[in-house]
Amino acid sequence: MKKKKLEKKKRTTVRERDWEANHEQAFSHDLVKHRRALSKLSETALAAASAALPSDFTPNATLISHSKKWAFVQMDADAEAEVEDLICLIDERLHEGEESLLAPGDRVFIEFENDDAFVRGVASRRTTLSRPAGEHDRIARQVIAANIDLILVVAAAAQPPFRPGLVDRFLIAAEIGGVEPVLCLNKADLAEEEPEELQIYRDLGMRVCVTSCVDGRGLEELRGMIRGRFSVFAGHSGVGKSSLLNELDPALRVHTQEVSGQTLRGRHTTTAGRLYELAGNARVIDTPGIRSLGLWRVTPAESAYYFPELAKASMDCKYRNCTHTHEPDCAVKTAVAAGGIKQGRYDSYCRVRASLESDNNITPGRMKTTE
Repeated sequence: MKKKKLEKKKRTTVRERDWEANHEQAFSHDLVKHRRALSKLSETALAAASAALPSDFTPNATLISHSKKWAFVQMDADAEAEVEDLICLIDERLHEGEESLLAPGDRVFIEFENDDAFVRGVASRRTTLSRPAGEHDRIARQVIAANIDLILVVAAAAQPPFRPGLVDRFLIAAEIGGVEPVLCLNKADLAEEEPEELQIYRDLGMRVCVTSCVDGRGLEELRGMIRGRFSVFAGHSGVGKSSLLNELDPALRVHTQEVSGQTLRGRHTTTAGRLYELAGNARVIDTPGIRSLGLWRVTPAESAYYFPELAKASMDCKYRNCTHTHEPDCAVKTAVAAGGIKQGRYDSYCRVRASLESDNNITPGRMKTTE
């Protein structure tokens, strides 16, 4: 018996949309698909989309947190909104360029249509905490927090152990973003004495605050540091960023978790950056813990200038383009051998430089960690 041949379905021709001529009608109502489509549009089409948005606006809200298509904002007191905090749709015509479209702390412009609110504008950022985006991201620069005055680099005295390498990277990121850094050593109750590296940062003129959420030490000092300021708490997972927020203002009730007993690493409790308003006129952005911090647009040749003691000693190096790693008559290596520059800081510089010389901003020999 012969088998009946199945007829192949004819492939239908898909009509391509004319984004140039019909940009107003062609925008998709699926915001996620539309953001992907925007990256493929020509400059003419992007300009036409942006032209429909307000070009001259006065921000009337501050971004608390956001997802791909929703934004949670706090309206200004003089905005005459019915509620102070509200959820808005992010207008699909806002174009995400080289850096994150939105970040906690952004000043935004909200427009109302009937009962709906839309983010229709994002003001220029005064300061930032940022890093290079992942290799598969559509943007080049991930902005973690915007318009901040202080970066509270939160580290733990123990569980997880103190890691000065990440502190050094945050110092560089703070200088790049135009923000004042403060080192907060938390969980002081778990260590008999401070890490010896802490004095290095005091000698550099960095403000240092030692705290404990168990016995309460340093909390009043920390309150004084952030009072009347706009701050961001950043650091490894498990160092107690969210616990500090709960101690500073118990009404917040931010979710926390214990450190893993097997790896001594923190578990990711905070999954997205969020702005909190604390008692005492303090605003703080709590951020997810990170295990590595890439540096935005820093070249290997520039890396030594972010280590002040190395930059000062390098003036006496024999070669102008000395990398301070292998050259003879290097004044930096001489200072390290003599104890004028701490070995730990020099090692940190070498790791930063090696990561910048690699293709993916990761120190050679280390695997890229996910968040």
